[in-house]
Amino acid sequence: MDRRRSILNISAAVISRVILLTAALVVRRLLIKYIGNDANGLESLFASIIGALSVAELGVGSAIVFSMYSPIVNNDTGEVVALYQLYRKAYLYIGMVIMIAGLIVMPMLPHLINDYQLLNINVYVPYLLTLTAVVLSYLYSAKTSLIEAYKDNYITTGILTVSRLICYGTQIIVILIWQSYTLFVVCRIIETIIIWLLTTIAVRNLHGDILGRRDLLGDDKKTEVTRNVKAMFMHKIGAILCGAIDNIIISAFIGVIILGKYSNYVFIAGVLSGTLGLFFSPLTSIIGHLCAKNDPIKARVIFSQFYSINFVLGLVFFLGYYAVIDNVVSLCFGGDLKLSRALVFIITLKYFTQFMRKSQLLFRNASGTFYNDRWKPVIEGIANLFLSLLFVNIFPDEYRVAGVIVATIITALFICHTVEPYVVFHNVFGLSPKMFYVRNYSYTALFVICVIIMDLIKKSYDSDIISLLINGSLSLPVSLGALMLIAAADKTFRRQLTGLLIKIKPPQQRA
Repeated sequence: MDRRRSILNISAAVISRVILLTAALVVRRLLIKYIGNDANGLESLFASIIGALSVAELGVGSAIVFSMYSPIVNNDTGEVVALYQLYRKAYLYIGMVIMIAGLIVMPMLPHLINDYQLLNINVYVPYLLTLTAVVLSYLYSAKTSLIEAYKDNYITTGILTVSRLICYGTQIIVILIWQSYTLFVVCRIIETIIIWLLTTIAVRNLHGDILGRRDLLGDDKKTEVTRNVKAMFMHKIGAILCGAIDNIIISAFIGVIILGKYSNYVFIAGVLSGTLGLFFSPLTSIIGHLCAKNDPIKARVIFSQFYSINFVLGLVFFLGYYAVIDNVVSLCFGGDLKLSRALVFIITLKYFTQFMRKSQLLFRNASGTFYNDRWKPVIEGIANLFLSLLFVNIFPDEYRVAGVIVATIITALFICHTVEPYVVFHNVFGLSPKMFYVRNYSYTALFVICVIIMDLIKKSYDSDIISLLINGSLSLPVSLGALMLIAAADKTFRRQLTGLLIKIKPPQQRA
């Protein structure tokens, strides 16, 4: 692998996420304090609705970017040019389709908000502005993907960081001076325009030769891209039915106010998962180049290492999340926005199970084998939608939100955690995934046991800060104990952990 580029991409991504997380927490706290938790709920609802509309994207981006890896490795600039031109043209049409679909949905907004009559916010204008910001982002999507296909993710990360910080700064000013949710959303359009301009400048400097050329795509490549687009479209459908639909169901059947409370926990969990995922996402192009060289043995070794790191990160950080999340929400957003312990447990398990898919998804996307499990997301999405609607109607009132999340966990464990490993092992490594199944489900069961232990030893104090520090500290020995147990029972994990420790030792200590 290109170690220097990997370290640069990951470092930039982690630093960016820490900076943006701090700013986002400040903005979210001020939004709730000065404009209200209902605005916070609308933020989640609008994101989910427009996320559902983005099915029009059809997975074009992932399919075409994957197709760029091989010609980049082989220095076939003409094919890269043709793929970029196809990508750019497709995204212009996609943006128009999403705008039209979004306008069609707009009159239905009151029917998607159970407690619409209780809101003091005009939902139509902020929704239209949010839609506009998303549509404008498609004007530079092709340029962003071109940069990342050449493994220069740190550049797009820097552009996003600068632009978003400007957005957050203007949003804080808007909240403190005007307390207007509409102007708050306008700031996102400003952010999008800044990203567009900076990305255009970067692409012209780095790949001006590609922008200035026009090449036609060969018939074989067109067939490959079309095949992959169809597969990614099915993945897109599944992602929407398992992600965006959850928030829409909660809003429509329970209310946007409870969605606001739930979204605070999801926000922190999502940020944590996204931050940890930064150790994987910037490596997609690196792994893509490795898979393009067709070395299954080396790919299998690297996958196993990634999976071990995947679990260590998931165990330590999501157990810590369960230990301190109530205190974090109370400190950041207000003590009256806490959820029940049962619901917090379910949220934690949901995000842990999702995070444990990172390694499989990284290798699946980088190797282009998303076509082989194209039916999985559709089946998963339909099952999740059916179970969510069933549980939200049959669970007691205090557990209706939990029912929606439980549906997502069930479909993830019994569909995603079986099909995705099979596709990667069978098509990329040429191996059976049976032993991986044993390892994966054992690790998940161990995590559940650790959360139960954490629940039994948690302490409660009048001060949220003291509770956060003590409970966060208690989660560390529980995680360490679990890792020691695995190291004793799993020789693969033990060998990889030992190898990692040897690599990070100072040279004078290795003798």
